[in-house]
Amino acid sequence: MEEYIAGKHSVLEAIRSGRTIHKIWIADNAQKHYVHPIMAEAKANGILVQTAARRKLDQLVPNVQNQGVVAQIAAYDYASVDDILDLAARKGQAPLIVILDEIEDPHNLGAILRTADCTGVHGIIIPKRRAVGLTATVSKISAGAVEYVPVAKVTNLVQTIEELKERGVWVAGADGSAEQTVFEADLTMPLAIVIGNESKGIGRLVREHCDFLIKLPMLGSISSLNASVAASVLMYEALRQRIGQLSSG
Repeated sequence: MEEYIAGKHSVLEAIRSGRTIHKIWIADNAQKHYVHPIMAEAKANGILVQTAARRKLDQLVPNVQNQGVVAQIAAYDYASVDDILDLAARKGQAPLIVILDEIEDPHNLGAILRTADCTGVHGIIIPKRRAVGLTATVSKISAGAVEYVPVAKVTNLVQTIEELKERGVWVAGADGSAEQTVFEADLTMPLAIVIGNESKGIGRLVREHCDFLIKLPMLGSISSLNASVAASVLMYEALRQRIGQLSSG
């Protein structure tokens, strides 16, 4: 099975991460200085590059701003939960995982991946059903972070949460009804943070299986943040609390 990714940054990071790339198309009217880094990396890695009309690129990845660069890649390999925990162990760090409960907007998933890479999150867990997966849009929005942050796709989130708890990972649900704010909670322990669906929030069963709930303080008239913005604040607060551990680890 093959997929496409689009945009200069997504394609560059895919090449640099060692991803299997079958072919790269560059628009025949693309500016030379803009696409030169891609041409150079592709040549160094023995990847076939072809020029094509921009119309063809638009057809390959409809509804994605491709910036005149499209690559055909092997389908994304999803990680396992074990892979994510092993990565934290190899780094000698307490696991920091983000669990997304039915996030449907690819722009949100892409933005969350980008922040996850910046904040040292060891992996993201998504459900197989009723949620967006790793698409060309997600790759583009993530600016290449999809190549570096492991994403596990699981059949049952509640079951996965219970397995994480058995392995010593605490599970915190982001929920507006929580009594403590994220700034009061200890996020330095082995931790998985659950972010809920854009409109419904965290599902009832998932919420009931969390060890504790945390919320972002809201002082304005609007009662909630965009899912990716809320996730970013939570990830950065976890990083802020863990900075000392990371520098000494």
